Amino acid sequence: MKAISAKVTRGLNIGSMLTAADNSGAQIVRIVGVKKGKTTKKRQQFAKVADWVKVSVRVGKPEIKGQVFDAVVLRQKKPWVRKTGERIAFSDNAVALLKDEKGNPKGTQIKGPIAREVLERWPSVAKIARVIV
Repeated sequence: MKAISAKVTRGLNIGSMLTAADNSGAQIVRIVGVKKGKTTKKRQQFAKVADWVKVSVRVGKPEIKGQVFDAVVLRQKKPWVRKTGERIAFSDNAVALLKDEKGNPKGTQIKGPIAREVLERWPSVAKIARVIV
């Protein structure tokens, strides 16, 4: 995965409930794992903006409810600092589901803004977003 240009803080734990910001059919998902996450031994993994996570669909269409998908974290409530010195925080935690390992999104549009760090790491996901902050 490509590095991002901000020092993002640990915003989400395993087990955190997030909203699905795309039109893939999921509404609420739970983080069950962080792919390629870095942490020390015996410490629980964490996720932050633009991370690749495994999520389980908790609320949504009946055909995808309970299934596990890859996803990208688009927004987090916990503030982080960019290299320019500005602090960024969103009003909710949100993800976009992925349909394959290459990073192609499952949905066709994303509701709400996404972070610029997502554009740096996941250009195919940022392409379907309306607002990039």
